[in-house]
Amino acid sequence: MFDIGWTEMLVIGIVALIVVGPKDLPVLFRKVGQAVGKAKGMAREFSRAMNDAADETGMRDVAKGLKTATNPINSAMDGVKNAASDLGKFDPDSETGKLAAERAEQTKKIQAATARAAADRKMKEAQEAQAKAAELEAARDAEPPAKSET
Repeated sequence: MFDIGWTEMLVIGIVALIVVGPKDLPVLFRKVGQAVGKAKGMAREFSRAMNDAADETGMRDVAKGLKTATNPINSAMDGVKNAASDLGKFDPDSETGKLAAERAEQTKKIQAATARAAADRKMKEAQEAQAKAAELEAARDAEPPAKSET
């Protein structure tokens, strides 16, 4: 819209600070921000109204037809992309949906069994470590105390 760089913005800010004053500058910026927001809202509303009007008159279909006529390869690729995106969507009551649910259930069972086996292994290792520690303590207690050289 406006081609304003950082240096121009700095000059405008300094001039606004001198003309308006430091007390009223935040109020001015707030009002400018509100005005810009209203302008963007009006532009968005206008754009939406134009798109709705184009939809009602069928201009999108005409534009799509022209695009297809001018570039058939890209339109064919769009069809392939649409078909590929539909591959991931399936009805849960279909055979594919039933197989997917069955696989998900089997995956959960495998994960649970793996977690259980890991927990059992860790518990066994802990028991072995405790037995080894008890054995070392018993061996240490069984040794006669070392004679001190005094």
